[in-house]
Amino acid sequence: MNNGDKIAHMNAKNHPTFSVVAPVYNERESLPELYRRVKAVMESLGEPWELVLVDDGSTDGSTEVMRQLREQDPEHVRPVIFARNFGHQIAVTAGMDFARGDAVILMDADLQDPPEVIPKLVEKWREGYQVVYAVRAEREGETWFKKATAALFYRLIYRITDVKIPLDTGDFRLMDRRVVEVLKKMPEHHRFIRGLVSWVGFRQIGVPYKRAPRFAGETKYPLRKMIKFALDAITGFSYFPLQLATYLGFASAGLAIIAIPVVVILRLTGSQAFYGQATTLIAVLFLGGVQLISLGILGEYVGRLYDEAKGRPLYVVAEAPEDQ
Repeated sequence: MNNGDKIAHMNAKNHPTFSVVAPVYNERESLPELYRRVKAVMESLGEPWELVLVDDGSTDGSTEVMRQLREQDPEHVRPVIFARNFGHQIAVTAGMDFARGDAVILMDADLQDPPEVIPKLVEKWREGYQVVYAVRAEREGETWFKKATAALFYRLIYRITDVKIPLDTGDFRLMDRRVVEVLKKMPEHHRFIRGLVSWVGFRQIGVPYKRAPRFAGETKYPLRKMIKFALDAITGFSYFPLQLATYLGFASAGLAIIAIPVVVILRLTGSQAFYGQATTLIAVLFLGGVQLISLGILGEYVGRLYDEAKGRPLYVVAEAPEDQ
């Protein structure tokens, strides 16, 4: 066997079948348990695997825990450490960029996505499905407000977007290498991963599971981030907000057309209903509100175009595995 054959043989031997990708932001307490449970599940499958941990600018010591896990198990743990916080969806993207497996499994580091569901995803993948997404049949440990807004968000997205995104699904899913390679060619900045995965197509199927409460710490998606996430999803996959601005314009114009003859008739009949400045002020405020809403919607889309036009990288890595 020559040197080239030896290298190819070593690469084939070390090549993982499965890559588990978990974005990490201030999850120091959860990381050891995440590693323990992922390791137990993946070793039960009996095939080569790796755990890609993407540190999204953590400040609680998560970075050091990731390094310790790498020293403890350098064969399987591969940390990718950002230079600063770039956001959850960008961290997921980086994990896919660094994943080497034939199948890539996305999951949260807070253990709300139980690693024990992975064998069910793998089973469907072996049946020939190229995307296997986990459907949240139950959601433990979440407030009624969180559940209600999440349900509303998924149904709103389903109705107004151009791509039919499965209801009650997050980023917890398994994707075939072919799907990952397509996603890596889509470098848009305001990312909505589950929408992108639905957009690319391929054979897809859902697997129901019970979403667990957080293992430790607090949610990293407060209301402000949830609203931003929803805006990215809507503007990335729908023109409905722009159409809404048009509808508002037609509605205000139609109201004015109806109001003109009404006011003329009332004036001719001597009615005092529309005398004074209050009516004028209300009309001006209404039209001004419609215009500002329309400008705001346009501004959201223009701002996203500006971000794409700048051509900056999606993320900056301070530390990454050398055997990429």
